Amino acid sequence: MHTRTLGHDGLEVSAMGLGAMGMSQSYGPNPGSRDDMIAVLRSAVDEGVTFFDTAEVYGPYVNEELVGEALEPIREQVVIATKFGFHIQDGRSVGLNSRPEQIRCVAEESLKRLRTETIDLFYQHRVDPDVPIEDVAGTVGELIAEGKVRHFGLSEASAATIRTAHAVHPVTAVQSEYSLWTRDPEAAVLPALAELGIGFVPFSPLGKGFLTGTVDTSTTFTDGDIRGRVPRFEAENLAANQALVDHVRQLAGAKGATPGQIALAWLLAQQPWIVPIPGTRRTARIKENTAATAVALSADEVADLDGLAQRVGVRGDRYNAELMAYVNR
Repeated sequence: MHTRTLGHDGLEVSAMGLGAMGMSQSYGPNPGSRDDMIAVLRSAVDEGVTFFDTAEVYGPYVNEELVGEALEPIREQVVIATKFGFHIQDGRSVGLNSRPEQIRCVAEESLKRLRTETIDLFYQHRVDPDVPIEDVAGTVGELIAEGKVRHFGLSEASAATIRTAHAVHPVTAVQSEYSLWTRDPEAAVLPALAELGIGFVPFSPLGKGFLTGTVDTSTTFTDGDIRGRVPRFEAENLAANQALVDHVRQLAGAKGATPGQIALAWLLAQQPWIVPIPGTRRTARIKENTAATAVALSADEVADLDGLAQRVGVRGDRYNAELMAYVNR
């Protein structure tokens, strides 16, 4: 697999990363054991993936432990990103906390769980309105100077916040939801990143599974599946949004690819500094997703997909009201 570079300070990663969150939460009961998930993570390395994404709040804590155990034998071959910013109490998130002392505490504990001496990329998971972003950037900058962190990142931040943080300490990458049916970053965030030379890491690049063509109005979600609480996955909205994935499926058939591969290839075609991190719990999906790096889209095909969401429309918010309040700050 070819590599891409995030940020001016040269963080080189595989063109396709892997988001590990779903191995510990958000998508219902795991179909495999812990050992199975370790095997999946290691199989990703075999397919050329070098970029892995986790966070202390996933679980909480257990996802970092899983990633740390899986990648410890091959630590020098991979880049590990994790995140701070949520306040965790009694095993659950109860708000935000990006105070400098909390950032330092999270860094120390994440280093232990990840079984490493340095965090390659340390994101603020969500912007904390009670803590100036200058203080956040300054604290991560201190951790970088101390050798505990290599690169600073932000997640779901507004263009204004990105600019302010970057002026204090260079931001290497910004992570936000971005896909064929979630186009929010295009208005202000992506232009700011292009101007500042910051990489972009789309999470949920497959629309939480919708863009694979495997989710429709007949799909039922378990109590532990976040999609059961997402307006975009309500039956009426899914039915309305079906036209989008039908179009992607038609193009996929013509090119001998899967719908998911088309969705990922479109993201890769947007900019050379974009690195999607699709999540999965199955080795077969790892193979499918990484193969998307070899799917070539013509300029006409990219242009057609660029206008798809506007032409067919996308019904429903990507989060419920509570979670939407945490984004684009």
